[in-house]
Amino acid sequence: MHILFDEAGKLMTGRLLSEAESSLQVELESGKRVKVKATNALLRFDKPAPAQLMPAASALAESMELELAYEFAPEDEFGFAELAREYFSTSAGTAEQVAALLCLQGAPHYFRRAGKGRYKKAPPEILAQALAAIEKKKQVQAQIEAWAAELASGQCPQPVREQLYKILFKPDKNGPEYKAVVEAARNSHTAPLALLRNAGAITSAYQFHWQRFLFDQFPKGTGFPALQAPAIADELPLATVQAFSIDDSHTTEIDDALSLQGLGSGTVTLGVHIAAPGLAIVPDSAIDQVARHRLSTVYMPGHKITMLPDEVVQTYTLMAGRDCPAVSLYVTFDEATLEPKDSRTVLERVPIALNLRHDQLDTVITEDWLSDGATAGDAAPEIAALQPTLAFIFRLARHLKAQREVVRGKPENFNRPDYTFKLTGVTGSEPDGSETVVIGTRSRGAPLDLMVAEAMILANSSWGQWLAECGVPGIYRSQASLAPGVKVRMGTKAQPHAGIGVKSYAWSTSPLRRYVDMVNQWQIIACARHGKTAALAAPFKPKDANLFAIISSFDAAYTAYNGFQNGMERYWTLKHLQQAGISELTATLIKDNLVRADSLPLVLPVLGTEGLPRGAHVRVRLGDIDEMTLEVGGTVIERLDLPVDEVSDDSADEGDGDEGDLVAPLALAIDLDDGADAPGGPAAESAEPAGTAPAA
Repeated sequence: MHILFDEAGKLMTGRLLSEAESSLQVELESGKRVKVKATNALLRFDKPAPAQLMPAASALAESMELELAYEFAPEDEFGFAELAREYFSTSAGTAEQVAALLCLQGAPHYFRRAGKGRYKKAPPEILAQALAAIEKKKQVQAQIEAWAAELASGQCPQPVREQLYKILFKPDKNGPEYKAVVEAARNSHTAPLALLRNAGAITSAYQFHWQRFLFDQFPKGTGFPALQAPAIADELPLATVQAFSIDDSHTTEIDDALSLQGLGSGTVTLGVHIAAPGLAIVPDSAIDQVARHRLSTVYMPGHKITMLPDEVVQTYTLMAGRDCPAVSLYVTFDEATLEPKDSRTVLERVPIALNLRHDQLDTVITEDWLSDGATAGDAAPEIAALQPTLAFIFRLARHLKAQREVVRGKPENFNRPDYTFKLTGVTGSEPDGSETVVIGTRSRGAPLDLMVAEAMILANSSWGQWLAECGVPGIYRSQASLAPGVKVRMGTKAQPHAGIGVKSYAWSTSPLRRYVDMVNQWQIIACARHGKTAALAAPFKPKDANLFAIISSFDAAYTAYNGFQNGMERYWTLKHLQQAGISELTATLIKDNLVRADSLPLVLPVLGTEGLPRGAHVRVRLGDIDEMTLEVGGTVIERLDLPVDEVSDDSADEGDGDEGDLVAPLALAIDLDDGADAPGGPAAESAEPAGTAPAA
């Protein structure tokens, strides 16, 4: 005798060997013997043999009409044998009974399970809903298959095009658009990104990088609501200085300016003047909510997304010819020894005499010019008049830098230039990727650069320490040591920054461009107004959860913004290679199979570095450039007979290593195994090489 039984929802057959009160001993067709619970036995039969029964029953089940079976089935609970007798005939045999069982099992929307081999008809209204859902699913699947066919043939359906970035990076994996891309990629054995490029969904590599960033960081667009910059209500005293700012020509958010008093008197006072939006904008106001959402200005070659609306920026920026509200730090030094004597912070209006642009003046204001006023004939009269002031500030800046380097334990390494990107041919409000790029260099540590950098470090470290002394929390940047792997951290406690060589460091000098600087400015203003009782009046109190939330949000946004900026700079570097027809370049080996171009901001993997020491100079032949993934490789074709360079791994502030210019993999949220019934085809693709460099 044979038996049909249910094993964890699967129908199985075998020869009955023996039977106990609650169990059966059964031999399967494979020869394996199993113990089966008596309650799981559904049907006993002598013939046909199990090997013939299931194929015959399956064929019969496929021929059964569900609507007819539903109509013939009893209204009350019933067994599969009863349905077989109602549907086939009163003498329904084993094959017909098993066919009825298979039909019942395969139609849960028609029949509800009521026990082992027992069923009950679904109510008509529930059945109608289920059938409608099944029909809709069929239509959706048909649409998925149609879209997948279009994609595979090189055409992109409009619904897929409209959801391109959502599909790639934040998909609804049950959405038909996503499923169509997965199915097309799987069927055509093509990577999703390549599939979509071939289908015309991605027509511009530049727009892909730009729109992907906007989708991730600015899903509602980059426009601002209508906002009015509030006036500063304070009656501020007018400073007795003539201040000047130093920025590049594209800077509209002029946050900082410098002044100098007392030259020749033996005691000199350096003024660091910071734009003071914090005197007018208050926490939780409409403008603050915009700034807190954006957290920073986003920079990229040829374009930027500002943290604040331009009308607001222009209200508080330190524009020449105006008396601008400012938070001023005055530090008094001995003119001969440069030893600091005193410092004070003042809320005031500062006359801004000049907005200097270093990209226009770096070739004029040189070390020689600063040490020899006789060469001042190359400068405009107003610049020439600043020579004594700039010369002293430069001398002071070098002194401050040297003091920091003693604390650091080693000199800061400025052996790599800063690269500048200028786009020509921009026709609209923003680039479209077709412009011509001009890449220039600006030596790190140039006089004007050093003056501004040291003045800002002085202000950020002085105000950070002052906040701590007043018991007022701020947002600090700290680094425990310069040991490899020790990163810069953000927190609310004044701790040393080993990379810079200061006791504490609180970003406070760019309140128009960085939200943490705005927050710190509010705290500094409280200290300036209330002194020792500032902790009671400051907007943020010790252990304020809001401060920690701001730090967390800022860290994430700033990392994303820097990564995007690095990626776009790499894009334009690769465009420069194409536009200039550069197929070979000289480079320095910074790691096994990794080189840094000598005259461009480019790190790339290469072949042929075996046996070469780190720091070796080589000539590299470039391979193909992929503007989508921002990848380019190369092959070493010659070792140049030049001294081996020392390759440094440290940075003054961020601790970025030599791999800082590499691109990170572009993580796609597409898994080609989604919905697959069985393994096979291309492997799951959760990441592709691509276009955003890690933030420094």
